[in-house]
Amino acid sequence: MTSPAPPSPPPAPGGEPGRFAFVLHPLRIADFARKYPLVRYLPDRFVEAAFRRVRPRLVSHITGIQSPTGARAEGWFIGLPLTPRLLMESPLEFVYPRLIECGRIAEAQGARIVGLGAFTKIVGDRGVTVANNVRIAVTTGNSYTAATAVEGALLAAQRVGIDPANVTAAVIGATGSIGAVASQMLARSVGRLLLVARTPDALDALQARLRSGSRADIAVDTDVKKAVREADVVLTVSSAPDVLIEPDDLRPGAVVCDVARPRNVSRVVYERRNDVLVIDGGVIEVPGEVDFGFDFGFPPRMCEACVAETILLALERRYENFTLGKEISLAQVEEISALARKHGFRLSGFRRFERAISDAEVDRIRHAAHPGRLARV
Repeated sequence: MTSPAPPSPPPAPGGEPGRFAFVLHPLRIADFARKYPLVRYLPDRFVEAAFRRVRPRLVSHITGIQSPTGARAEGWFIGLPLTPRLLMESPLEFVYPRLIECGRIAEAQGARIVGLGAFTKIVGDRGVTVANNVRIAVTTGNSYTAATAVEGALLAAQRVGIDPANVTAAVIGATGSIGAVASQMLARSVGRLLLVARTPDALDALQARLRSGSRADIAVDTDVKKAVREADVVLTVSSAPDVLIEPDDLRPGAVVCDVARPRNVSRVVYERRNDVLVIDGGVIEVPGEVDFGFDFGFPPRMCEACVAETILLALERRYENFTLGKEISLAQVEEISALARKHGFRLSGFRRFERAISDAEVDRIRHAAHPGRLARV
């Protein structure tokens, strides 16, 4: 969803930096321990109850972002100390004011656009209410997240010897905002596409919409494990707070791009299965001498695609509500991808649980995969 906005001035090399903010929240109780080590010894429910009372706050100042065009950006991380469970289970009358407060903190710092991270962009109306109650632009970052998820999944498939045109791909969470547009992109590239979600009516509607102009045979399923067992390439974008994919669910040689946060794929998969490639979705390298000012689990200069979208819009002075609500258009995905190429943003290779996956490891996975499977591609 893109709302009208006055034209933004073009970024001028050497001029004032574009200014943005981004809302972070803990994905698991262990994330609190990065700043408060004591909490690792306390019961999860106690920690959640304690931090539910804590107001949003400024976490860090982000500096050093510079595009090859000469455009610069600076920003701020705003911390909302609510776990996914609290965000999804608390009344909107509690959650919305906290998100709006994050937006007001961003305004006070001088940000002109604020991005919503992880479950803050899922809860309620996906940013619309926040945008209607702050004086700066809002984006969820989902357009660039979708673009990089599909790009990464197809690139990984090629690296393990899979021809995307002949494979079965499954999208877990296909009826969500990222899932629907990612499915639209995959339908142009793969042989068979499985759309997976909990609601049959929504799945049927998406299937009917995608069939027009698609090269893929498109099917639907509400059974995650069944669909995953049929798939060569799996893209997980579900908002489920729990693990959905375990080691025995995957076929030999499968590629999984896990975009969901918290992750849909069990960490045990890569410990037990040396014949599948699991990658994080949308990990982006940002240009410049970037200092995020806070350890949020990524190597230097790296961030998730939703953060990168917010930065890109600041570099462009595109202070507008770029990605809001449930619907994402293919045009938005293509536009933000073009801006990423312009400003030197790129996928940071393959990563899993914030750890780089070497070419040698990819080669080992390819060779460990069932030979019969590779023979047919």
